[in-house]
Amino acid sequence: MSRFIYRESYGSSPEVKEYYQSLDGSLTVIDKSPKFTTISQFFRSVFLPQGYPESVSEDYLIYQLWDTIQAFASSITGTLAARALLKGMGVGDENATVLAATMTWLLKDGTGMLGRIMFAWLKGSNLDCDAKRWRLFADILNDFAIFLEILAPNFKPIFTPIVCTAGVCKSIVGVAGGATRAALTQHQARRNNMADVSAKDGSQETLVNLAALICSLIIVPVLTGKDTLIWTLYILFTMLHLFANYSAVTSVVMATLNQARLHLLVKGYLCNGLIENTKIINYQEPVLWSTRRKFRINLGVSVQKICKTPKDVQIMEKLFQNKHYMIGLNLDTRCTNIVLNENCTTLEELEACYQAEVIEITYNHRHSIKNNHQIELNSIIDGFNESDVLKILQYSQVFTQKTFMGFIDILKSENWETKTALLCADEWRAKWDHGGLTDKTY
Repeated sequence: MSRFIYRESYGSSPEVKEYYQSLDGSLTVIDKSPKFTTISQFFRSVFLPQGYPESVSEDYLIYQLWDTIQAFASSITGTLAARALLKGMGVGDENATVLAATMTWLLKDGTGMLGRIMFAWLKGSNLDCDAKRWRLFADILNDFAIFLEILAPNFKPIFTPIVCTAGVCKSIVGVAGGATRAALTQHQARRNNMADVSAKDGSQETLVNLAALICSLIIVPVLTGKDTLIWTLYILFTMLHLFANYSAVTSVVMATLNQARLHLLVKGYLCNGLIENTKIINYQEPVLWSTRRKFRINLGVSVQKICKTPKDVQIMEKLFQNKHYMIGLNLDTRCTNIVLNENCTTLEELEACYQAEVIEITYNHRHSIKNNHQIELNSIIDGFNESDVLKILQYSQVFTQKTFMGFIDILKSENWETKTALLCADEWRAKWDHGGLTDKTY
């Protein structure tokens, strides 16, 4: 006769053990796991983060499946490009020189390094805000670079410029792809386990690349002199690569607000009185192009963008003296410029962008807006009809004061994150009181 003592399981896996104590005091361990659990658990521990699925986001599995498919397709087309590069540099050509091949390779790497620095300088701060869009952009650009590399051997006189252009494209891919992969890893890691998620992603990609390598060893020997077959394989695997990438980024469900997701939320709130959940908005979020606007929103600009005359200063003091932000509207350039106070919080940044979106959506959807505060919205529309900037700002401010906190409460109920936001604010900050305005940048 034995007495039951403990029962334990390993996370959410089917691995279960029970402990019994016999009459003589000895301890017996009984493995209650289903058959083949040890094998499946081995592969889980090798290729999935510890604690999966609880330790990662809900969209982890579907994203990784599509990411695996795109990595395989990219490896195959990469092999075609590598073969073309070696051919173009003279491998197998008795007239080619080592010096010429070396110089071409160095120029390719050098221009790529310059491209990497330039892209990181110009676009690095935007990669967090639109991680999904830049991720897809990187993969499209990678396919274009591979296209150039396969094409290059057919144009001997300009082989080096073509290869250098491809090198620049691939260097941009490295920056955009690596940075957005880090942002997506941060989203997937739910137990502060970014390192583990990233490491297992690397293991999965290595396994896929190994499988692609084996396929390449079979494919490459039959490609000699068969350009039609090469281009057919390139087109097929590129189409698979692009489809898998699009499916991957659209499967990601981020709860953090960026400009694109905030625009969709405010639009739904004003036009339909509804705020959709994270899955619906993420599915609707544009990943091929930026959000189309009539008025461009510039967040975190210098005071001089909105205060050009003493009258402008008086308007700002009147409308925003109790706020940690100020909004200027330029009807000629179609820009909404937002100045942030040095003490502005994330919630106040959201409020500023909310008001800017109210202005944008009221103008763009003036005939389809339905809201309980129709008087203020109609006044904003009248302001546009009269080209009265003060009226637009005044009534959009009134509408914002009446509705913003209710909007935030509904966001929270739909599991949206409001404590942090990715709104792509620039670094200008100001401080103001009744005595005047002062810029500050840091």
